[in-house]
Amino acid sequence: MPKRLLKRYSPDHNTIRNHKHMRVFGKLLHDPNLWHMNRRSVAGSFAVGLFWAFIPIPFQMIAAAATAIPARVNLPISVALVWITNPITMPVIFYFTYLVGTWILGEPPITGDFELTMEWFHNSLSSIWQPLYLGSLVCACIAAGVGYASMRIAWRIHIVNYLNKRRQRLVSR
Repeated sequence: MPKRLLKRYSPDHNTIRNHKHMRVFGKLLHDPNLWHMNRRSVAGSFAVGLFWAFIPIPFQMIAAAATAIPARVNLPISVALVWITNPITMPVIFYFTYLVGTWILGEPPITGDFELTMEWFHNSLSSIWQPLYLGSLVCACIAAGVGYASMRIAWRIHIVNYLNKRRQRLVSR
């Protein structure tokens, strides 16, 4: 993956260090490995970010940061990927993970009057939490594995193409 493209779209490390929720990590954010762009770091950050994106908890960004710091992977990418589950995509993604959970548990999905309100969610949580979290965990692990492998492969392809073009330029001189 081209470093310039990733750097252009990733947040500045000073912005992340000074974010009010990230101050909890203190001096741990000064580790230079958290800001490097290399194949291992970017692939690992995709795995961390995609994993936490599929887990339905509040403050997913903090969970992604808490995982990225000890794993020493790129922190901005890990935190940014959590936003795959944003308020627009969240209902679709978590409904899909709920269906995966019901399929694994062998239960029929609950059908009936669905309302996108906190009251409905609070009343239904007791019957949907097990398939929702099981499906979320399965989808999170699969997404993390696919994201990690995809980034390693994409980075490798980019490097091979770059080296081939470089060889061709040197030969044509």
